Amino acid sequence: MTLEAGDNAPAVTANNQHGETLSPDFEAPTVVYFYPRDDTPGCTVEAKQFDAELESYRDAGATVYGVSTDDVESHEAFAEKFDLGFDLLADPDGEIADAFGVEVENDFTPRTTFVLADGEVEAVYGSVDPDGHAREVLSDMLDDELVVLE
Repeated sequence: MTLEAGDNAPAVTANNQHGETLSPDFEAPTVVYFYPRDDTPGCTVEAKQFDAELESYRDAGATVYGVSTDDVESHEAFAEKFDLGFDLLADPDGEIADAFGVEVENDFTPRTTFVLADGEVEAVYGSVDPDGHAREVLSDMLDDELVVLE
């Protein structure tokens, strides 16, 4: 069952596209978005738009992580190809997906985005349309006063 607003944020550890082991701290505002596959049309649109909004997310004090079941090498190639400035977490065994309650079918996760802060889930977006999603999430975080742009 997918985590819902008010649920505790899970403790997760994964390697990013640089092979670095990360254990995100979900106390500060954080966006974790699950996507099906590196370098596919919708996933590329979504990643490029999160990257385009990245400075605004950072100015607001929020961190962005992309997660798919692709491995580190695939993430590395995808991040380099599109010069992505945020961490892509490799989840080839579906452990992060499982921690968030995101179902893995045929080695893919559906597009699902979580906003976390203060150690809990603040918002969940399912059946995400990748075009415009990065801006929508940031706008909602501002509207909900989870973050503030100076």
